[in-house]
Amino acid sequence: MLNLSEILLKHGDTVSSFEELKAVVVKEALETREMFFNLDIEPPVYDDRPDNWYDQLEITFSSAR
Repeated sequence: MLNLSEILLKHGDTVSSFEELKAVVVKEALETREMFFNLDIEPPVYDDRPDNWYDQLEITFSSAR
């Protein structure tokens, strides 16, 4: 299972927007080949973070596989 908290711990210093976070989610999903994504924490409030961030990250992860 791929956890959002692990992604943010690993890449949090280099991610400065929600779009960059989505790109990192895709990269990690492809590299780890995990089947499940756990949104165990809320991402930082980036300027471009949408209200439906949860759904957007789920869709991003699912589309990467």
